[in-house]
Amino acid sequence: MVIYMGKRTIKALIIGILILGLVAGATSYTTTTASKGAAVEQWLRSGQVVKQVSTTRQVVALTFDDGPSATFTPQVLDILKEHQAKATFFVVGKRAEKYPELIQRMAQEGHEIANHTYNHPMSPVNPARLAEELDKTDEVIYSITEKHTQYFRPPGGKCTRATVEPALAKGYKVILWTAQEDPMDWADPGVKRIVDRVVENARNGSIIILHDCGGDRTQTVEALPRIIKGLKEKGYGFVTVTELLKGGSTVPAVEEFRMENWME
Repeated sequence: MVIYMGKRTIKALIIGILILGLVAGATSYTTTTASKGAAVEQWLRSGQVVKQVSTTRQVVALTFDDGPSATFTPQVLDILKEHQAKATFFVVGKRAEKYPELIQRMAQEGHEIANHTYNHPMSPVNPARLAEELDKTDEVIYSITEKHTQYFRPPGGKCTRATVEPALAKGYKVILWTAQEDPMDWADPGVKRIVDRVVENARNGSIIILHDCGGDRTQTVEALPRIIKGLKEKGYGFVTVTELLKGGSTVPAVEEFRMENWME
């Protein structure tokens, strides 16, 4: 049987099919995004992924990623020592292996050393490789300091099931950072911008991210004394991540979580 349809009917059918396709696609996207968001929200609410700490104490945690660097890490440590400020270093295992004396110095001077994987692999990364990266870095740090790592920051802050779940299974807390205070120093935005972004936005319990490796960190080194001075003038003290967590409860900050940080 042959059915004849007018041009208007055919056009209406085509439009209808396109609309149905768009609705189905949007529904699928929304469902998938909601599912991903729900997992992220669960981790944030449970305190397994930490962005900020709620505390009445006027303290912040300085954190440094991607080191150690033979050039920039000693300068950072000198500044921290001069200003009597403590920090947490999320170190890359292969760099820690290359510069064990800097890891020793961090530990001796009262700083905290945390896990930032062995090779700093960016997404995508599978769970088995992530687990190996965590173990290898922990072995390196333990061989130097006789202490195991207990905190993990995913490279790029990318929170996926492949990066978060293996870390949680090994007993790590995943430590991100507070978005408003992120100066994105890795992009070399200028010393003043780095300083202003941190000092003007810091709050009780902020986790501040900076970098002591991964490129030319001259701007970060120049900004650091001004950041410390500016925050001290506002009454802030500096603590490690462990000290920060002991003094308050984790803040979900779900509304601040950037969904681009979720990648499969």
